[in-house]
Parts: sequence; structure tokens; C-alpha cells
Amino acid sequence: MKVKKDLKELQKEFNKLGKKLEKLIAAAEKSEKPKSAKKTTSKPVKRSPLQKAPAKKKTAQPTASDQVLKIIKRSKKGVNAATLVEKTGFDLKKVRNILQRTYKEGKIKRADKGIYIAA
Repeated sequence: MKVKKDLKELQKEFNKLGKKLEKLIAAAEKSEKPKSAKKTTSKPVKRSPLQKAPAKKKTAQPTASDQVLKIIKRSKKGVNAATLVEKTGFDLKKVRNILQRTYKEGKIKRADKGIYIAA
């Protein structure tokens, strides 16, 4: 008997909560409806360059020359073009062009025929 009475009380409470929930949903739907757009007569505000959000900084990727120079600098005895091709994944022509350019710039030296060391 007591269980039946408790269940009826719970049913009444659920009904009350259901009604409250319906009211809350209705209120939420009213607040979501778009309001009529008002026309503004004021001029748009121009922002100075200082007020704009700063541009995102990109992390600089090392250039192909930087990668080759790094490998050459790590080597004590020197490196040949074939080794640079293996380590960088660049094709032979690209590696040779980089070696020629960096040699002219004075960043590397030729230790022997085809062997390059850091200057």
C-alpha cells in the first residue's frame, strides 16, 4: 500500500516537472526568434591599424640550402653529394645546385674532389 502511494506521489512530481520543462522550452524558443533588424544611421567605425588583431606568425620552414648546410656542418670529415641526396631526399640536380651556390657564397669548402665541409 505504501509503495503504491509513493509511486502516485512520484507520478505527480513528474507531471509538475514536465509542465515546467514545457514552459522552459517555450521560453527558449521565444528568445531564439530573430528580432527585426534595425537600420542604423550611424557611420561604420573605422579601426586604426593598431586595433586590428595581430596576424598569426608562421613558423619558418628551413630552406633546402639550410638543410644541406646543417648536414655538412654536422660532418667532421665532409660529405659528398650522394650522401646528401640520401639524407635530404632531394634529387641529385637540386643538391648539386645547392652545393654550387653555397660554395660561391663561401659557406662551404671543398675538402677533396666531391667532398664538402663547412667553411
